[in-house]
Amino acid sequence: MSRTRKPVAMDKANTPQEASRRSDIAAFLETARTMAPANGRPAGRRGRLVFALDATMSRQPTWDTACKLQAEMFREAAKVGGLDIQLVYFRGLGECRAGKWAGDGRSLAAMMSRIDCRGGHTQIERVLRHVRAETGKAAVQALVYVGDAMEERVDDLCAVAGELGLLKVPAFVFQEGLDPVAERAFREIARLTGGAYCRFDAGAAAQLKALLSAVAVYAAGGHRALANYSKHHGGSARLLIEQMKTG
Repeated sequence: MSRTRKPVAMDKANTPQEASRRSDIAAFLETARTMAPANGRPAGRRGRLVFALDATMSRQPTWDTACKLQAEMFREAAKVGGLDIQLVYFRGLGECRAGKWAGDGRSLAAMMSRIDCRGGHTQIERVLRHVRAETGKAAVQALVYVGDAMEERVDDLCAVAGELGLLKVPAFVFQEGLDPVAERAFREIARLTGGAYCRFDAGAAAQLKALLSAVAVYAAGGHRALANYSKHHGGSARLLIEQMKTG
């Protein structure tokens, strides 16, 4: 069963907690530089990004914040165009659902608003297998996953993550909370897929919103779109494009 997490305090800039958070974001960007270019796609075909969420009860306290961050990512992706997003979530007793592919940020935000958190075990392996199946139909440019726990066999997760790596589907894994078991698993999933890992908490909301937006822009238009985006937004997006390989 998903475990309750202690709330994360809003620390001042010179505290060890804040320094650790900045270090996590820096590590995320450093890891992202080795990520392979987005999967190629035929001219005129839209990019595809799977956005997966742990919707078990332990995430209820921060669910509204997560929804706001995701809505911002959808809006940024819509500005670039050429990106379809599929929302996937799990909760309860074996419930794991995938929505329709959609390019309209408003419809995706409406879909998010209908999801509520329910108690249950994590189903990360099902998410990874779903992404593998989807990219077998048509290329998926990226997976974004947000969660706070891992209650499965890590070797099983790594086996599927390794397959996604071979398919060049990078996973951007965002961890809410401080569960060390989840952190080890999430970091390994990111490494095996050629993606990146970062923490997800209230104190990092602004930075992670920018990172999520940059990921969406990258999945939609590749390095060129991200470079153009970074000129206007700077910050984390600029750091991301500077650290990534040029296509």
